[in-house]
Amino acid sequence: MQDELVHTIVTSDNAVPIILFAIGGLVAIVAIIFSMGKSITKIKEREKTRRELAAYIAEGSMTPEDAERLMKASPKDD
Repeated sequence: MQDELVHTIVTSDNAVPIILFAIGGLVAIVAIIFSMGKSITKIKEREKTRRELAAYIAEGSMTPEDAERLMKASPKDD
């Protein structure tokens, strides 16, 4: 039964649009996954920078004002 259904879909006139739609869907899913990964990486790096600045402040090698200035100087990726 399932083989007949697959055979009907593949041999019908609708095969090309179905295949193109499936490929387009896969491309969209891959793009979304990579975009999410990029966003996660940016957030993790931003938080790592904040922790490092906090450590510099805690050890006394940097003032809180200097750290604030550095955070505000970072490029915005909106």
